[in-house]
Amino acid sequence: MTDSGATAALEGASPCNQVCTLDADDVCAGCGRTIDEIASWGALPLPDRRAILAALPARLAKMRG
Repeated sequence: MTDSGATAALEGASPCNQVCTLDADDVCAGCGRTIDEIASWGALPLPDRRAILAALPARLAKMRG
């Protein structure tokens, strides 16, 4: 794997941090992904994963008030 390939793989890595607790909206309190995003993560193309990863900090901040 080239350096750029390794970077791309890391960029699309799962944000799971083993704190798997869903709230009333089916959003994980640990990583901030929805249940649908979690279930489909392995099949999502890299651009979709990047978009989700970019949205997570704001989503988690909103959840944590």
